[in-house]
Amino acid sequence: MTYEIPPRITPDSDSGYLDELTKAIFRAGFSWSVVRDRWENFRRSFDAFDLDSVASYGDEELERLSNDSGIVRNRRKIAATVDNARTMISLIDEYDSFHGYLRSLDHLGYFERVKELTGQFAGLGRTGAFVFLHGVNEETPSWHDR
Repeated sequence: MTYEIPPRITPDSDSGYLDELTKAIFRAGFSWSVVRDRWENFRRSFDAFDLDSVASYGDEELERLSNDSGIVRNRRKIAATVDNARTMISLIDEYDSFHGYLRSLDHLGYFERVKELTGQFAGLGRTGAFVFLHGVNEETPSWHDR
């Protein structure tokens, strides 16, 4: 499997963080190029990762997404995206923004931050946490030191 370290961006909205988190989760176990090539379809299918919209998805939307040939149809990862939108909303309520939540983790070392994130978010493992943190312009060790 080939890994392309994503470019660093700082999302301009909380929905942008959900977009990047979901991308990191879907990359795990799949060809990154497949996920990259379908990402615009993901954005369309998940209502541009609008947090309130995704958090409100129920069984009907999960079924729709599970049958959407424009995205990677992994029901577990699709359900994780909905759960993660709900988790993000809860964190945003507490910290005023997802960026604020990330700032609340600044006192932790890298591995402690990863442990916190993987404990909070469904479907997020250590490599996905690295990819997410790197992708949203957070401090990360080099790829080989993670």
